[in-house]
Amino acid sequence: MFKYTVLSILEEHELYISRCIQLGLQGTFSALPNPSVGAVIVYNGKIIGEGYTSDYGGAHAEVNAINSVKNQELLKKSILYVSLEPCSHFGKTPPCCDLIIEKKIPKVVIGTADPFAKVCGTGIQKMRNSGIEVITGVLENECQTSNKRFFTFHQKKRPYIILKWAETADHFIAPLQKESSSSYWISNIYAQQNVHQWRSEEMAFLVGTNTVLDDNPSLTTRNWFGKNPVRVYLDRNGKIDNSFAVKDTSSQTICITNQTELQNTNNVTYAFADFDHNLPEQICNILYKNHLLSVVIEGGTKTLQSFINANLWDEARIFISDSILKTGVKAPVFSSFSKSETKIIYNNNLKTVYP
Repeated sequence: MFKYTVLSILEEHELYISRCIQLGLQGTFSALPNPSVGAVIVYNGKIIGEGYTSDYGGAHAEVNAINSVKNQELLKKSILYVSLEPCSHFGKTPPCCDLIIEKKIPKVVIGTADPFAKVCGTGIQKMRNSGIEVITGVLENECQTSNKRFFTFHQKKRPYIILKWAETADHFIAPLQKESSSSYWISNIYAQQNVHQWRSEEMAFLVGTNTVLDDNPSLTTRNWFGKNPVRVYLDRNGKIDNSFAVKDTSSQTICITNQTELQNTNNVTYAFADFDHNLPEQICNILYKNHLLSVVIEGGTKTLQSFINANLWDEARIFISDSILKTGVKAPVFSSFSKSETKIIYNNNLKTVYP
């Protein structure tokens, strides 16, 4: 005999919000700088519509879910579940709240409120004022984590910061002197492809001056399908001329410098910083003003360690190879961290560390 379990109302809400989170993850990177939201429409205990946020500039999750319902009359007797508060303002698209009200959906269950100042509670209030029953705070932490870049940007007024480097088994990131003009690779080709995937996903990649001078990186996406990130590099004294790849026209670039006479070009923007005082914080402010919700810091030890020391990071991705250098440039170090996880990529380990 089969045993059937009747879910409580709270468990049922959590079940459908979990599905919203699952849906929203499908658009995490294509929706940036918007959050990627999931929406589910339930009628008589059955899902009759689903959707998630389209690529940036396209329809939001609620619109896609509503449009997926074949019998629109059922919306008047349905519950809309959504992982983030529906928007109440005109942006690239009209307010989702207006469509929900127009369709006479009687009940909306929301995972978390929107931290964006133009929304932040106004969507909830607008729906309640129209007579809709609104329930909030279902799997709130999980919903915020699913859009951690968006929440970090609006709550902390800085991008979500990912530190990234590769180190040998004896904790060096580079030899002291190169034997040739070519780059010295510690990570394997699969790890390198992984980095190109991240370039297609995150909004910006940042390197220090010495990394540009020594390796001449292009910081573009080549071994993976997708967009190029905004390239950001540090150049305190204007050492990096137009011969370097970061200044070509393949992607938009921000140069952080203390040289006030440098003039912007079509693809390079110069941003002033005082390199002697709280440089990581100034970098965060510059990236925030440029609406960059995430950045991968791919610099040398000096740049990476400065962010660690300033406690300005959200995760670190470290490729650890089985090679031994014995001497070289020491890898950055953490004084402490809360947790880590490791996966194997052939002869490399990818260790992800969280503050």
